[in-house]
Amino acid sequence: MILYPAIDLYEGKAVRLRQGRYDDMTVYDRDPASLALRMRDAGATHLHMVDLEGARSGSTANLALIEKIAAASGLFIELGGGIRSMETIQGYLNCGISRAILGTAAVENERLLQEALETFGGRIAVGVDLKDGFVAVRGWEEKSSWTAEAFFAHLTELQVHTVICTDISRDGVLAGSNHALYASLTERYPIDLIASGGVSSLEDLRGLRALGMSGAILGRAYYSGAVTLEDALRAAAGEDGTEAGNDPGQEASRGKRGLL
Repeated sequence: MILYPAIDLYEGKAVRLRQGRYDDMTVYDRDPASLALRMRDAGATHLHMVDLEGARSGSTANLALIEKIAAASGLFIELGGGIRSMETIQGYLNCGISRAILGTAAVENERLLQEALETFGGRIAVGVDLKDGFVAVRGWEEKSSWTAEAFFAHLTELQVHTVICTDISRDGVLAGSNHALYASLTERYPIDLIASGGVSSLEDLRGLRALGMSGAILGRAYYSGAVTLEDALRAAAGEDGTEAGNDPGQEASRGKRGLL
């Protein structure tokens, strides 16, 4: 399983939101480019970035900073937040981003999603942010009419390869990942699934790996010091001496399969 340490950008700083609320924001680093280099030096090969200003407004306010981070780090970077046109996708991919994540656009503009998939293939992912069982849009501030089940079935029909799925209720609160949700999704849909929201411990990462997740995003647990990036990378890769079959919580998750 690939670990994606997260850098969320707002006004040129690395921040974290609590449950997607812009009025509950913590600034963790005022130099995101240096932060990305520290993550790389700790062993990270992939990075998950979100332009929070873009998620709200559809702008590319942090484009220059994003390009700087991509050039300096050399990491595989997936980026989401306000990507709502082919021009924006092309611009980000041209500046060194490895994979563009469509969130609101994937929900509201199927033609754009289809065109992006046809043009860029695996360099396109979809971000599915769940709030009270529905897909949320516009920086998590609004709920769409799509249920989780219906939208994942729709993405399967469109042959989307990679989905980053966030349980908003668990994001930024160190409550642990929603293993029952991810168990159900991995069992029902042939999509590479990246877990986001709530990763709080090494055991959490081991449990996600045991479920067959493609990746997991590490945010507040890293920033708060609950886990080190080095240890998290080993747990995600299964290199920490713990057998996946013995991960705590795995049996409980199995018992809840089929629940969304």
